[in-house]
Amino acid sequence: MKDNGQDEDDYKEVKVMKKKLDWSYSLIVASLIGAFGSSFLYGYNLSVVNAPSPYIKTFYNDTWEKRQGHSIDNSTLTLLWSVTVSIFAIGGLVGTMMVILIGKVLGRKCVLLVNNAFAILAAVLMACSRQAGSFEILILGRFIMGIDGGIALSVLPMYLNEISPKEIRGSLGQVTAIFICIGVFAGQLLGLPEILGQESLWPYLFGVIVIPAFVQLVILPFLPESPHYLLLEKHDQDGAEKAFQTFLGKMDVSQEIKEALAVSRVQRNIRVVSVSELLTRRSARWQIITVIITMACYQLCGLNAIWFYTNRIFSTAGIPTEKIPYITLSTGGIEILASIFSGLVIERLGRRPLLIGGFVLMALFFGILTVTLTLQDKAPWIPYLSIICILSIIASFCSGPGGIPFILTGEFFQQSERPAAFMIAGTVNWLSNFIVGLLFPYIVEGLKTYCFLVFAAICILGATYLYFVLPETKNKTYAEISRVFAKRNKENLPAKKTEQARANGQANGQANRKSELESSFTLDNRI
Repeated sequence: MKDNGQDEDDYKEVKVMKKKLDWSYSLIVASLIGAFGSSFLYGYNLSVVNAPSPYIKTFYNDTWEKRQGHSIDNSTLTLLWSVTVSIFAIGGLVGTMMVILIGKVLGRKCVLLVNNAFAILAAVLMACSRQAGSFEILILGRFIMGIDGGIALSVLPMYLNEISPKEIRGSLGQVTAIFICIGVFAGQLLGLPEILGQESLWPYLFGVIVIPAFVQLVILPFLPESPHYLLLEKHDQDGAEKAFQTFLGKMDVSQEIKEALAVSRVQRNIRVVSVSELLTRRSARWQIITVIITMACYQLCGLNAIWFYTNRIFSTAGIPTEKIPYITLSTGGIEILASIFSGLVIERLGRRPLLIGGFVLMALFFGILTVTLTLQDKAPWIPYLSIICILSIIASFCSGPGGIPFILTGEFFQQSERPAAFMIAGTVNWLSNFIVGLLFPYIVEGLKTYCFLVFAAICILGATYLYFVLPETKNKTYAEISRVFAKRNKENLPAKKTEQARANGQANGQANRKSELESSFTLDNRI
């Protein structure tokens, strides 16, 4: 028989092999294709309207003149443009509210596939609006595209969270944020005058939306559904086992099945809860508060203010007006690099340092930016310091606050609570987005450059709350995270049940491993 030292070496070798197999081919393809057809489109539609805005306003004026016989007045044009931009958030809110209704029936993957119908319909409407001579069609397309974004930002993080091993759950979850940044950059790039940012070509900026949607429709059906959804909601253990095997790239997934079943034993006979039930559930109280505050800070931390001032600051620094769109691409590049950096280090540093540190750094650079903008006429080098502050704020946001809130929403809640939790998080996200779009012009008009102090205060308040309340969720199972919050919620019964179920699963697993070792040793001796 093998000695104990040999057994330990074999066990370490198995652990190393398991770690290497965490990133399987199917897992990588599922995350990339899922994000390309979902969060990429959300980011793309955030930035795509900026470059062609003068041409779209001209289209609005020409259409109005053909119908009414006179040019549109400035106030009406401003109103129509504001509706065009902000109705994307209203559609996002509607899409978020649809998730809990269709998620239970269709599952995660099928919802992503069905969601492409909204993207394709919106793309066709917006691309054909000028030819049809109707700005109402363009506005309707933006609304439908918002529905697509609302569904995508709720279901995609859920899907990625449930298909990934806990050891790389944070890194895989950051794919959502990375593709949002890539989408923003793609919108800026395609909007350049040399590509599609021309008066005759701007409808094609919206038409290209069909490409990511079509790619997802073609490839995603060949990948499995979420194994947690199959096991815990559809009670399909065979299907869940095959899904685990595909995503993890190994045949022995007994440990993953046992961990999921441990949660299932605690939640046996528990149906998917509604939003009202989750809001009144004591065991989820602090999770909900934390998600609401994190999502509100995600939208209210002032990144929209940065985009508002970017062109003005670049112009003050002496950059020619015709060159500013190209320089603005650097902000999109910084977003991508910072989000990739976050994905690479999140499993080493954890969620807490990146999220809290990101808000603290944003507050610091907001304060410096306020000073530099106030004194920008005092010295020729000060505008360049303002540019550095802008890039630093963007990098600080994307390295933590830009993606981790979506990861935490998936990690805080059990399977039966997760759809309602994402609906709450999405509602806060889109409402905050709408509030920023509505109030930001008045804040800027009233406070000028001092508006950044308001956003600095929001970042500090968010970081302070998270410092005292947010636990580290790195490499923790859902049951372990629930036990951490159970102490704060003063709800110990579910934690005990989960611990007992997990202990039973571990005891059974140890017995099985012991039996397998004995069989292996007997076979070795015979050989």
